[in-house]
Amino acid sequence: MRALARGRAWSVPEELSARVPAERRGPGLGRDAVRLLVSRGTEVTHHAFPELPGLLRAGDLLLVNTSPTLAAAADGRLGSDRVVVHFSTRGEDGRWAVELRAPDGRGTTRPRAGGPAGAVVELAEGVRLVLEEPLAAGSERLWWARAVASGARDGRVRGGNALGGNALGGGPHDGGAHDGDATGADATGTDARDGGTADADARDGGTADAGTRDGDTADAGTRDGGAAGRVVRPSGVADVPGLLRRHGRPIRYAYTERDQPLSAYQTVFALPGADGAGSAEMPSAARPFTPRLVAELVSRGVQFAPLTLHTGVASAEAHEPPYPEGFAVPEASARLVNAARAGGGRVVAVGTTAVRAVESAAGADGIVRACAGWTDLVVTPGRGVRVVDGLLTGLHEPEASHLLMLEAVAGREAVERGYEEALAGRYLWHEFGDVHLLLR
Repeated sequence: MRALARGRAWSVPEELSARVPAERRGPGLGRDAVRLLVSRGTEVTHHAFPELPGLLRAGDLLLVNTSPTLAAAADGRLGSDRVVVHFSTRGEDGRWAVELRAPDGRGTTRPRAGGPAGAVVELAEGVRLVLEEPLAAGSERLWWARAVASGARDGRVRGGNALGGNALGGGPHDGGAHDGDATGADATGTDARDGGTADADARDGGTADAGTRDGDTADAGTRDGGAAGRVVRPSGVADVPGLLRRHGRPIRYAYTERDQPLSAYQTVFALPGADGAGSAEMPSAARPFTPRLVAELVSRGVQFAPLTLHTGVASAEAHEPPYPEGFAVPEASARLVNAARAGGGRVVAVGTTAVRAVESAAGADGIVRACAGWTDLVVTPGRGVRVVDGLLTGLHEPEASHLLMLEAVAGREAVERGYEEALAGRYLWHEFGDVHLLLR
């Protein structure tokens, strides 16, 4: 493993990758059969995840991401070449940011350059994916592409909203180090939530104009009135969410043992919506929660505040910082956050996505206001956090930009000490692995 800047030289042994979901590791196990590392400053303790209610207190507030996971990987052909398309983010203009990968013959994939502009990927049901331009200057990994329905002439879309112009910019979402994804088609998802379709602004009125509050969300990079993921599809544009429901599968990386159904990638907090929006990769910090654990937390006086951030495809090889992603913080959740802080409760984000969303909606005064749109916020120790007192997250690779967010919440010494303990204790990494609670 390469070391992150500033001397982070530890590495993660391959055998510490969680290869299957916790509930598939033995009879009688549930999603919550993972370990919980707790860091309070440089003090570290070790727990089972079901002990979480005893580690929080009445008045604490958990921020949870309601974005469902999409079956975002689909097979296609680019000329005579087989490719796997990762559908990452849908822009305001109806185009999709996509990553093309090459099958490696072992059920996973390897990187390949995107493009060239004008190239057409043939997908199922006669859908054509027309590559238009790189998502960001100097990067060939992610491209903006139009998905054109079968029968549309010359691959052009007529009527409705225009499909030109770049709705987003910046680099891709970093979810940790990954090596390829599966190309097997057996994990198409039969869970009731399959086809993940979260509407980013349909909950509790989270459609406030992000650009009209004198600096309240200067770090958020939001668009005026832009509800994340809301798209009106003109005639000729393919129904990508529907195509993925029928022919897609979850993005899977090479450290996992085999394909899993889409239901394995949904959290208990995932909410479907009408427009098909969702996350290309699971907001995995919330995966160990079960309905029973949520009920116990509520009975102890711990509250939950839902928000949404639709994650894009992680940078599997380069560990680039996040690019703009759609998010929404509803009015009711903003009020819960402000009330918890005023009453002395701790605001604990479940996952780095929840941190990014709530901090994008927080003003310089620390007040959270309802907000929806796009955020390009990258939380670093220099920027700091305005709202979050704690973070429940998975374990990240030494190259991952998310480690800077952990340092912003808990401090560099706490993060280094926690990871020393995680390695010594043989904790498991990645989306099916163990979790880490950091408290300020």
